[in-house]
Amino acid sequence: MRYIIKILTSALIILAVSEIGKRFSLFAAIIASLPLTSLLAMIWLYNDTKDTQKIIELSSNIFWAVLPSLVFFIVFPFFLKKGFKFGIAMILSIIITSFAYGLYVMIMKRFGVKL
Repeated sequence: MRYIIKILTSALIILAVSEIGKRFSLFAAIIASLPLTSLLAMIWLYNDTKDTQKIIELSSNIFWAVLPSLVFFIVFPFFLKKGFKFGIAMILSIIITSFAYGLYVMIMKRFGVKL
């Protein structure tokens, strides 16, 4: 039953953002930019484990993961503006963002940041 509640709650948020996006792009962007996924993940994790240390670790790791994720929001619209088909632009953006994560992890390790 827990899984069903988690899935339905998460799906409803995604549905709301996509429906709002059809009419109000900026409002949908603001909602989507909120750390809803992170908040839900922390709520579900705490509900399942009651372990605040796990929440602290997750929160810290999310913080460090945000920077390289921004690469996606630069390259994806770039590819679309250049005329790439949506699917190709999405795949290329995911690949480039994945490389950005790898590079970011290497750089952070070099500076002694434990991820």
